Amino acid sequence: MTPERSASTPDPQETAREIARAVAGWGGRAFMVGGCVRDRLLGLDVHDVDVEVYGIEPRALIDRLADRWRLDLVGAAFGVIRLHGQPVDVSVPRRDSRAPRRDDGRANAHRDFVVTADPHMSVDEAVQRRDFTINAILLDPLTGEIVDPAGGRADLEARLLRHVSDAHFADDPLRVLRGMQLVARFDLEPDPRTVALCRRMRLDDLSPERVYEEWRKLLVLGRGIGRGLEFLRATGHVDDYPELAATVGCPQDPRWHPEGDVWTHTLHGLDFFARDRTGDAYEDLVVGFAVLLHDVGKARVTRRDEDGRIRSPRHAEQSVELARAFLARMRAPSRVVDDVLPLVRWHASPRELHDQGAGDAAIRRLARRVGRIDRVARVCLADAMGRPPRSNEATERAVHDWILERARALEVIDRAPEPLLRGRDVLVLGVAPGPRVGEVLRECYEAQLDGEITTHAEAVAFARRWLDEHPAR
Repeated sequence: MTPERSASTPDPQETAREIARAVAGWGGRAFMVGGCVRDRLLGLDVHDVDVEVYGIEPRALIDRLADRWRLDLVGAAFGVIRLHGQPVDVSVPRRDSRAPRRDDGRANAHRDFVVTADPHMSVDEAVQRRDFTINAILLDPLTGEIVDPAGGRADLEARLLRHVSDAHFADDPLRVLRGMQLVARFDLEPDPRTVALCRRMRLDDLSPERVYEEWRKLLVLGRGIGRGLEFLRATGHVDDYPELAATVGCPQDPRWHPEGDVWTHTLHGLDFFARDRTGDAYEDLVVGFAVLLHDVGKARVTRRDEDGRIRSPRHAEQSVELARAFLARMRAPSRVVDDVLPLVRWHASPRELHDQGAGDAAIRRLARRVGRIDRVARVCLADAMGRPPRSNEATERAVHDWILERARALEVIDRAPEPLLRGRDVLVLGVAPGPRVGEVLRECYEAQLDGEITTHAEAVAFARRWLDEHPAR
């Protein structure tokens, strides 16, 4: 979710109108275009605006804009100018195409485009170079006129995802993943011709950072994440993510998973997660990735025993390994990886602790493992709700609320218990720097998790007793 604008930040649509008035005075014409027009037509809040300027050469446009606004020119080589401190990008129509594959047959990087700005291109021709019709609608911010040569407005009303141009769509394979997240965000039905075109595209040379961004939008903004992933499967590109592809057809015990295979279970869990998001973009991203990847290890370990039962022993450990590989390929930030993997490993723990009637020590230990119990509780709830018709939200909410209440009472709902004893405390007791300090700290922390000590003074006393009982060799 895009953060709300602060009171001091100009309305990007008003800024677009100011730009359009200035451009008209310079002899050109400016349109709002892309996602901002789509969202406006859907009645959604518009947070970011793209303005496309016709009739003015790029260098002259930059010089004239710079007289009125502070500019960021990082993307100027590609015809894109950002107004500093504002979510407004200004561009001119451009011709861009993928560079041909290299002589050795390997693909070029996603950034290897031949880009030529052409401010005198017609609107019809410029639209042909956009991805989907719903993103190819132009709006004149001065008159409110809609310019829609690709029929995107009708597709938006019909909830249809349709590519604009057979000739240009495949120039950018990232559009497959963009289609995935758009289907999820706007409840779209993909046009079969678009699906067929996507099937012929290769994703092996995409920028990992841009791939990550499309997955981020899927998880943070998608309302029907399952629909988006089914689009990925229909296009054949789930195979580009072997951890997910292996879950398709992976069986589960029907007594516990009447919904079907692991893929189906995951999609149901993600759709519940999407309805239960908090609105905190980072928290939703971390939990979303964990729900996506929590059972990918089942494909490695699932077996049918002699009694006919389907079992997946130690699948959580395998899921961690596969989740790490999945996130590494898209170069997910290390903080995200560090926060996701413990949730994958311990996603079933809230239910297990509830069913065992676990005590305070077990709750504290779970907090130490996952960092934030509120996150793992959300993953566990989505997992449980991914088993229709067996899922019962009232029952599963009770488990979710139980673990949160216990964690809140112990003050570990969003953090691991802070150690009562520090290294300097051990040194004061006469222990020389070295491995023995760490040993004392570990023993004291275990006693703290067990509830044997609750204050700093008790921790120091515990350390002194332990040192007496375990003299150095």
